[in-house]
Amino acid sequence: MKKTYQIEVDCAACALKMEEAAKKVAGVKEATVSFMTQKMKVEFDDGADEKTTMKAVVKACKKVEDDCEIILE
Repeated sequence: MKKTYQIEVDCAACALKMEEAAKKVAGVKEATVSFMTQKMKVEFDDGADEKTTMKAVVKACKKVEDDCEIILE
């Protein structure tokens, strides 16, 4: 399953840090973060729970870029 999330990030370097952090989270097959469009695209592993995985993604991203936002609505 793939899903796109609206994000708030200050610079392209920060977006890259978020992308790298998200890719390391269990349940994430692939992740891309675009500073220009302020969007994060996440492809989940088969059987991964989206809500649980995204909570872990947010936590991982906050560790590398504490003022980033991922809108999970």
